[in-house]
Amino acid sequence: MRAPHRDPRGARALLAGLLSAALALVGMVLTGAGTATAANVDVIQNGDFSSANHIAPWTCGPTVAPVNNSATGWDLQGTPAGSDYANCSQQVAVLPNSTYTLSAVAQGTYVFLGATGTGGADPSTWSSNTGWNTLTSTFTTGASTTSVQVWFHGWYGQSAYLVDKVSMVGPGTGSPSPSGSGSGSVTPKPSDSASPSPSTSTSSSPSPSPSSSNSTPPPPGPKHRLTGYWQNFYNGATPQRISDVPAAYDIIAVAFADATGTQGGISFTLDPALSSKLNGYTDAQFKADIAAKRAAGKKVIISVGGQNGTVSVASSTAATNFANSAYSLIQAYGFDGIDIDLENGVNSTYMAQALHTLAAKVGAGFVLTMAPQTIDMQSTGTEYFKLALATKDILTIVNMQYYNSGAMLGCDGGVYSQGTENFLTGLACIQLQGGLDPSQVGLGVPASTSAAGGGYTSPATVNAALDCLAAGTNCGSYKPAKTWPGIGGAMTWSTNWDALAGGGIANTIGSHLHAMP
Repeated sequence: MRAPHRDPRGARALLAGLLSAALALVGMVLTGAGTATAANVDVIQNGDFSSANHIAPWTCGPTVAPVNNSATGWDLQGTPAGSDYANCSQQVAVLPNSTYTLSAVAQGTYVFLGATGTGGADPSTWSSNTGWNTLTSTFTTGASTTSVQVWFHGWYGQSAYLVDKVSMVGPGTGSPSPSGSGSGSVTPKPSDSASPSPSTSTSSSPSPSPSSSNSTPPPPGPKHRLTGYWQNFYNGATPQRISDVPAAYDIIAVAFADATGTQGGISFTLDPALSSKLNGYTDAQFKADIAAKRAAGKKVIISVGGQNGTVSVASSTAATNFANSAYSLIQAYGFDGIDIDLENGVNSTYMAQALHTLAAKVGAGFVLTMAPQTIDMQSTGTEYFKLALATKDILTIVNMQYYNSGAMLGCDGGVYSQGTENFLTGLACIQLQGGLDPSQVGLGVPASTSAAGGGYTSPATVNAALDCLAAGTNCGSYKPAKTWPGIGGAMTWSTNWDALAGGGIANTIGSHLHAMP
């Protein structure tokens, strides 16, 4: 519990008045052409949470609530729980080609503040200081930007946080701010020390740009992610809506996109047979389910390929077609990115070109995953490994398929059989030593013996392999010479087979991943 402090409201009012007067003078300055510049104002509404219901027009998750502190007035308190990061956001009108300063005061470990859809470099700042901190960043809007989305949230597994005095000062759009929106002043709250220690730490924006199907940017995922493929077809596994996928899955890969008659082009159609099994599942419901998952902090991506996938990107023209068609699907359905699961060969040069073009179109928050077969990642000279390294700057994770392969060579030259811990650790070691970041290496396993022709590995064995790679504990007969605490996570084919088998992947591996430091 925070110790009581002197009521700072009188000082706040005086400072606000002085700053408002100063801003008014700024607004009267004439340009060289003799016209008045737009006045700098606070364009955030209800940034101090003192409006009637204390939250509107902010859109917040269920674990965010207003609290009234005797010393500081109304704050918003977020309490992250599970995969809910206690996110709040607000759409704000802005002027194009204009500079804005975004600020807030926050108390708590790992509190994030940022904006998306700016038309330029989306700002994001964070602080891990447990006291009160001033979070500030400045950005410039794009030539056609008329609104941005301001957001803040906590972090996975952290304690409750408080936020107050959210402000975004810059040229106004001509409409006065409603009562309670602030005047452009940001007064840091008192801390337990004589002066608060503002955080200067920044990170890349953890929230993707909003799409037409989801206006609330989701919070970032946990450190170790569980990826699951969702089947857009029925083959005996449990038919699911996207909303049926358990919360333990951090990344949901929709399988699969379809090849078109255009070289490199892809499309997507919700399978009618699956819809029938679900007693009706429409495009609108599918899109709404994706939006709900994203709002809950999950990533939903479109997977390209599979065993029967025939998409080929082997020229610049095909690369352009692939990027354009994939971006159209991302816009239409609200996907966060794309998964490359091409099992009939890839061209690392042109696919890397296509993926970089797509990443630039999507912007902040783009998710790129891959699911190569074991043979594709045996050395850095294979096309798939070259593709992973060529896209390392935009790559989220490679979830190699540790199944359907029989025995394979490990990084130590040993031969290991699929379905064993040594198989997982020995083959993961090749990628970890071959240039991928540990966070980009995941263990792909089948959800049951029915999900693959061979290589089923029990969840307990997968967890032991994760511990071995991350901390050097619970290893089999093969123990890597070093550890990788940032190991990326695990993947399964598929969420449907996992559901039929009782949810061992979600319940056992998912829980283990999210509890790992």
